[in-house]
Amino acid sequence: MKIKILFYVIGLFLMGLGVTLTIKAELGAGAWDALNVGLSNAIGLTVGSWVIIIGILLMFLNAFIVKGKPKLLALITILLIGFSVDFWLVVVMRNIEFELLHHQLLSLLGGIVFIAIGVSMYLQTDFPANPIDQLMISLHERFHLNFMVGKTIGEVCALILAFFMQGPIGAGTILITFLIGPFIQLINVPIARRYEMLIKR
Repeated sequence: MKIKILFYVIGLFLMGLGVTLTIKAELGAGAWDALNVGLSNAIGLTVGSWVIIIGILLMFLNAFIVKGKPKLLALITILLIGFSVDFWLVVVMRNIEFELLHHQLLSLLGGIVFIAIGVSMYLQTDFPANPIDQLMISLHERFHLNFMVGKTIGEVCALILAFFMQGPIGAGTILITFLIGPFIQLINVPIARRYEMLIKR
């Protein structure tokens, strides 16, 4: 149980760090994050608050896709991710700016890697998935799509919404949209092996 909790909490905070790095890169945030930033700029509230609000809406959408009941325990995951994003974005990296292009590129790529690692880590546990990742899983269960395709579909849909909310969309957004799925697919294998080794000890 300790290993599960560690993978769950560390994974979610690594996701928050990854999200923050992609936003701070200012080359275009991930589709969902661009949507949350756009909503924050247009309406108010923190980016983390919009992570929570959008997450709750997706929780019900996922239930509709699989023709089941909303996974209410996912609220714990939603709240932790929202807190994590605000912790990194508002507290830790509030005054950090990347002005040089190569620093921005490193921030963007680092963010993608941290998001993929974080997602892969916490999905190893039996705890409720982030509704964005649950959307990937729901599409997999309902339509038998692999994780890469399911994740990409979700990202493209969010990208369209982010465009209408005037979120920070750029070249980085396109890279994140099409790289995050393959990165998760790639990183998931070694992390799953490591998790199983630790569980069996």
